[in-house]
Amino acid sequence: MKGYVHIYTGNGKGKTTAALGLAIRAAGAGYKVFIAQFIKMGEFSEIKALKRFSDLITVEQFGLGRFVKGRPSPEDIEAAQKGLAKIKSILSSGEYRIVIMEEANVAAKLELFSVQDLLDIISVKPKEIELVITGRGADPRIIEKADLVTEMKEIKHYYQKGVPARVGIEK
Repeated sequence: MKGYVHIYTGNGKGKTTAALGLAIRAAGAGYKVFIAQFIKMGEFSEIKALKRFSDLITVEQFGLGRFVKGRPSPEDIEAAQKGLAKIKSILSSGEYRIVIMEEANVAAKLELFSVQDLLDIISVKPKEIELVITGRGADPRIIEKADLVTEMKEIKHYYQKGVPARVGIEK
């Protein structure tokens, strides 16, 4: 079966949710899934839930769990670079059928790694592996290389009324 490149981007809610839904669907079919979370660090609700599928879904975090403003720190860059190296290793191992790079578009936009690094990942992806890249601000070159691109468009959000992120819904 041929694997494709998916991009979930845009300012609307649902990019991570879509990727995690695909991971659960794949696990239900018996496929192994690797999820690399860039920028993020911590025990989010989805991490706790996915531990129940630990025989099929592996999650690793390659971030320091903070917003990167301005120039990223060497530590932020190092964490993201470790994630890229891990993804390359995972892709060449053949162990996983689905590979998800969560917030990788944002990591590239913040220059934790380059857009070219992401393009290189896409170009070395074995044909049978499904690759999912999430995050706002997908570069046009990434969009061009992808097979499926979904843009989540915010129409209305309760954040605008001051509602904070809620456990089990947004975090």
